[in-house]
Amino acid sequence: MQRDVFFITLPGALALDLTGPAETLRLSGHFKLHYISPLNEVELTTGLVVSRLLPLPSELPDGSIIMVPGVSDSATQFDTHPARLCRDWLAAQKPAIEQGRLQLVCICSGSLLAGMAGLLDGYQCTSHHDVISRLRERVPAALVKDNRIFVEDRSVLTSAGITAGIDLALYLVAQHLGPQAALDVAREMVVYFRRAGEDPQLSPWLQHRNHLHPAVHRAQNIISSDPESDWQVEDVAAKAHISSRHLTRLFRQYLGISVRDYHEQLRIAVARQRIQQGLGQEKAALAAGFSSGRQLRRALLRWQPE
Repeated sequence: MQRDVFFITLPGALALDLTGPAETLRLSGHFKLHYISPLNEVELTTGLVVSRLLPLPSELPDGSIIMVPGVSDSATQFDTHPARLCRDWLAAQKPAIEQGRLQLVCICSGSLLAGMAGLLDGYQCTSHHDVISRLRERVPAALVKDNRIFVEDRSVLTSAGITAGIDLALYLVAQHLGPQAALDVAREMVVYFRRAGEDPQLSPWLQHRNHLHPAVHRAQNIISSDPESDWQVEDVAAKAHISSRHLTRLFRQYLGISVRDYHEQLRIAVARQRIQQGLGQEKAALAAGFSSGRQLRRALLRWQPE
């Protein structure tokens, strides 16, 4: 079943804040997009006029996502009458957001509008670097973070400027559909998958995908589809339709690690997931394809940050 996404659409909205995340979510095939506003039509920053906008709904289905794009001049455009109507509407959604029934996603200066509605009080958040100081001033109860692509705190996600909205939308796809779906969308859009500052969930499934080599992607897809298996380089290379020597060279060139190291990192991720699900370390190690808990511990030590 598709998940409903409601884009607040105001005059002066940054076109890419709106269309970047919308196109990302559309390509996944899992989200149903709605564009809502106090107005019937608005003009975006590029001069594009968006019409047939839906009115602000009186209620939203549980599990819906509210997207708040930024505007070109948040100092003035968030103090207009339409913006104040949106702010009041957002404030009415606060109980559902705090209960986790709705997810709030702010792009660029959209965090300022959400903050003015009282939705960021006590939440870690971020925004475009030009808006950070004003966000701190207007929303003193928000826990504002500098120099972040995006920040997630419970049901609230906020991102830095413009293209960071695409990163955040890719993260939403990964969150709701899994990493492979997000990678497929990223490759379709020909964009890099960047990590969030403090988000370990994107590693290692996604951190070695910032390349466009099709043979390496094929090999990664083969391993990640069944990381528990005892993959040999020759087997992976054969399935990827490439020689094992060339595959080894390509992994070093594009990923900076060996095929074996990549496989081991995925197994560690699987083992950690099993531990989070309640398995002991020994059983989690076996479930991830390690021969023993001792082998898992050695692998963890190899990849422990210095």
